[in-house]
Amino acid sequence: MTVILCYGDSNTHGTCPLPAPGVDLRHPPGARWPDVMAAALGPDHRVIDEGLPGRTTVHDDMVEGGMRNGATVLPAVLHSHKPIDLMVLMLGTNDLKTRFSVSAWEIARSVERLALMARAEGVVRDILLVAPAPVREIGSLAEVYSGAEARQRGLDGFLAAAAQKQGFGFVSAGDHIAVSDVDGVHWAPEDHHRFGATMARVVAERLA
Repeated sequence: MTVILCYGDSNTHGTCPLPAPGVDLRHPPGARWPDVMAAALGPDHRVIDEGLPGRTTVHDDMVEGGMRNGATVLPAVLHSHKPIDLMVLMLGTNDLKTRFSVSAWEIARSVERLALMARAEGVVRDILLVAPAPVREIGSLAEVYSGAEARQRGLDGFLAAAAQKQGFGFVSAGDHIAVSDVDGVHWAPEDHHRFGATMARVVAERLA
């Protein structure tokens, strides 16, 4: 049984585009991209969805209620599901919130740090970095992400360079899908389906 861990935020969790801040809506099981990927890969693959809404790379966020720092819980998550054949790491969207005020370069460095932490634990065979689909300052979350469109410029390139340097795989989600106009952050059902199908192909090739 091949074990694949998807470590991410609300777009791995399957949060729906939000009509207003604070609304909590989730796509049903089977419609989220990790589920779509799992179905395409088949029964010999176990896909673990570890997506937490609001999760950052390395930042504490008491505005969201704490426990959103992706670095803090990563070792426990890894050892809960070990051994892991492939970790799919897609974080960075929440780092773009105005309150963190970090650059694309810093986000890429933080993602790289998480991946190196995972490698150091010795329970993950391979790692695939995914650059999040670019956010847009539009809809219900525009104020939360004020200035994000400028701050995220270059993120794909920085993450691709980090992946190449460290021997990780790399995918740019923005090459395949786009965020919803409803909130500028989350994905519509058709984008989950499209990305899950894409990731199934990428993961199958990576594991071959």
